[in-house]
Amino acid sequence: MSLGDVLLGVPAPDTLRRAWTIDVADDPRALSAYRRLRHDVFVTEQGLFTGNDHDDADDDPRTVVLLAHDPDGFLLGGVRLHCVTSAELGWWRGSRLVVERAARRRAAGVGAALVRAACAHAEQAGVLRFEATVQPAPARMFARLGWQAVRPHLVAGRPHMLMRWPVNRFARQAAAVKAPLGGLLAQLRPGGYGFVGDDGAPVPGSDLIAACDAIVPSLVERDPEWAGWCGVLVNAGDLAAMGAEPVGLLDALGARDASFAARVLSGLRAASAAYRLPVLGGHTQLGVPAALSVTALGRASRPVPAGGGRPGHAVTLTADLGGGWRRGHTGRQWDSSTLRGALELAAMTSVVARTAPAAAKDVSMAGTVGTLGMLAEASGCAAVLDVAAVPRPTGVRLADWLSCFPGFAMLTADEPGRGVADAGPATSAVCGALVAGTGVALRWPDGDITTGVPGAVTGLGPAGGIS
Repeated sequence: MSLGDVLLGVPAPDTLRRAWTIDVADDPRALSAYRRLRHDVFVTEQGLFTGNDHDDADDDPRTVVLLAHDPDGFLLGGVRLHCVTSAELGWWRGSRLVVERAARRRAAGVGAALVRAACAHAEQAGVLRFEATVQPAPARMFARLGWQAVRPHLVAGRPHMLMRWPVNRFARQAAAVKAPLGGLLAQLRPGGYGFVGDDGAPVPGSDLIAACDAIVPSLVERDPEWAGWCGVLVNAGDLAAMGAEPVGLLDALGARDASFAARVLSGLRAASAAYRLPVLGGHTQLGVPAALSVTALGRASRPVPAGGGRPGHAVTLTADLGGGWRRGHTGRQWDSSTLRGALELAAMTSVVARTAPAAAKDVSMAGTVGTLGMLAEASGCAAVLDVAAVPRPTGVRLADWLSCFPGFAMLTADEPGRGVADAGPATSAVCGALVAGTGVALRWPDGDITTGVPGAVTGLGPAGGIS
């Protein structure tokens, strides 16, 4: 190419062929070739197995195989990914990583490429714990790629190292939506002593609780009726977390025209009736970009703080498992509330008031893990979440459920065995505990602990200002 072609943005000619491609194996013949290669390496060359290396993972329909081929279609190597548990918890392993003997020289790097592809595929599939038992020589390569050594392990009587890929899904989510708050709001101390960073703020000199939420402008623009509904939903949840009885709400709406404003207000009006939160007033501005902010008022003589937890307290999640993903928001927003009647919604939103736990927090845009981190941070401690004990809808990936914005989900912390009041259609389960430290850890059925959120979520610190 000439310099002129480069400056004009002329595409470079496709003269270089890719050294290999990596794809999910969906052809029985390709899978058979992969298994023959495994036999050649693990049985014949290494003598790791006798007869064959077939195991239960090969028979599990959930198992995924990634294969690397050269431009001529020659199989260079492969790796498989499979679930560790019968129930899908997002705990997977990579195994049977194999590279054809000649390819180790002429296609150097294909093994590392397969490992990177496996990590990417696992995270895309919602895997929360991804591990591999690795022989000593390739363990060094895994370490260079960012894997962490866990403990020595024996496979077929030979030394291996159990290694773990750091999955940072919840940490990234919390950092994106909550981490800046400490620096922005530290001087304001929102909520006041004992309620800093809480879902609502006690109004001094009264039993009033005030809550305020702004709906993401892109959601208002994309789904105005749903945005109007959510403006009430999120505030109802905030009042509920404080144990407050709803009084009413105010809305501030910006819209490009009256027709668009009517769509937002139709959702707001429907939710107002469903949650028994009357619209007391507000402001509407036309001819401006879409925007919606809602303020709600409630009453609570003894509001429940998020920062009332202590190490040793049991953590309970109360969640509405009905409904389904909101259309256009799969994996991010769960809609159960539009299917519930006023009595059902009242039974759920009054559960904190009727339980009076030590601490409570409404699950927010930080997801269940991030919100638990905020409750723990406000309480001056850390939390452990038992992933297998979390109530979730049937067929929904745990990673999506723990990171989504649910229709109704409430985290409470209290003395073990104290229990939670009946929450109507919602399901409650003890699924964790508050412990000393910071952040949120995930506890798995085998007792292993992985990191959910490594430290403080908001940076606002303990609600009482005592670290």
